[in-house]
Amino acid sequence: MFIQMSTDSFENLDIKGDILRGVYSYGFEKPSSIQVKAIPEIIKGKDIIAQAQSGTGKTGAFVIGSLCKIDMELDSTQLLILLPTHELVNQVFSVVKEISNYLDLSIVKVIGGTRISDSIDELNRNPKIIIGTPGRVLDMISRKYLITEHLKMLIFDEADEILSKGFKDNIYNIVTCIPKNTQICLFSATLPEDIFELTTKFMNDPEKILVKNEELTLEGIQQYYVTVRDNNWKYEIITDLYDAISVNQCIIYINNKSKIYEIYERLSKDNFPVSYISGDRTSQERKEIMEQFRSGTIRILLSSDLLSRGIDIQQLSLVINYDIPRDKETYIHRIGRSGRYGRKGVAINLINEREIQNLKHIELFYNTKIIEMPSNISELLN
Repeated sequence: MFIQMSTDSFENLDIKGDILRGVYSYGFEKPSSIQVKAIPEIIKGKDIIAQAQSGTGKTGAFVIGSLCKIDMELDSTQLLILLPTHELVNQVFSVVKEISNYLDLSIVKVIGGTRISDSIDELNRNPKIIIGTPGRVLDMISRKYLITEHLKMLIFDEADEILSKGFKDNIYNIVTCIPKNTQICLFSATLPEDIFELTTKFMNDPEKILVKNEELTLEGIQQYYVTVRDNNWKYEIITDLYDAISVNQCIIYINNKSKIYEIYERLSKDNFPVSYISGDRTSQERKEIMEQFRSGTIRILLSSDLLSRGIDIQQLSLVINYDIPRDKETYIHRIGRSGRYGRKGVAINLINEREIQNLKHIELFYNTKIIEMPSNISELLN
C-alpha cells in the first residue's frame, strides 16, 4: 500500500504541543511531502519503508514522528536510531536535541571509533533515545549495557548506505535482540534487494512511502550555472563569488581528492577561512572540522560526496559544485544542503562546455530549472 496525503500545516498531523513548539523553533514552516506521508503512519505505530532522497525533510519526518511516541513516564530506552556514519549520527543527534528542546529527554550517542568506556558512561544515564552506528550498538547490546527490553521503535536512516557498508550481519543481530512488537521504520534513498530481504524477514506488513522526483524539495533553492572554457578558471570564480556574495557558510563539492587538496592549499594561502573533509580524515578530525564549520570558525568547506548525505548546517546559504556530480541522483544530496526546510539557499554549478548536456539531464530528472548566473548575482542574493 502506498500512502498519498496532503496538508500544509504541522497542526494537522496530530503533533503534541511541546513537540510542535520544537518543530517551529527548529525552523520548519510547513511539512514536506515525506513528513505529511510518514509522520501520521509513525504515530499510528505502523512499520514503514520510506524511499526519499536527502533534502526531502526525511530526518524531520522520523524525528518528529518518533518523538510523538515517547512515553515520558517510562524511564528506559524506547527509541533506537541507526545510521551508517559518525557524521550522520552527530547530525541526527543535533536535530533530535533541538526539536525535543521543550521535553525533558535523555538522548545519547553510541558511536564506533570512540572509547568503549565513553559508550558505557553514556548508556549508564538510562537514556530514552539512543542514536548510533550498528557495530557499536550491537557491541553494547552484547555486553548488556544497552537494554532493549522496553524498546518501542527502531529506525534505520540511509538504510541503503548501512547495508552497503557491510553492516548487514550487525543489523540482523540487532533486530533479533529487540522485542518482537517493536515498530521498525526504514528510510532509504534507494531500495536494493538487501533491503527487501530485511523487511520481509523482520517487518510487519510495512506501509510503503515513496517521494517521487518531482516532489523533491528543490523549492527555495536558486540554481545557477557558470560556463568556463578552461577548468583552471574555476578557482578565480569561486574566490570572486565569495567576495561578491554575503556568505555565512559555503560547501564546495569537488569530485577529485587531489583537486580538493590543491584548492584547499590555494584558498589557505589566500587567507580564506577554509578546511576540507574527505575519507582519509579520521572520525575525530571530521567531527572537529564540522564543529568549526557549524560555529562559523570555518566559512568554506571543501568536500567529496562524503558530506552529501544528511548534513544540515542551519546557516548554510551557498553550495558550489566545482565539479558536476558523477551521477544525477547525487545532485540533490549536494544542493539540498542549502535551503533546507523552507530556508532560502543558492546552488551554483561550474561547468565546462562538455558538461552542459549533463546539466540538462539533471534539469529533466528533477523537473527543475538551472539558469545562467546573471552578472548582478551579488545584488540578487545579498
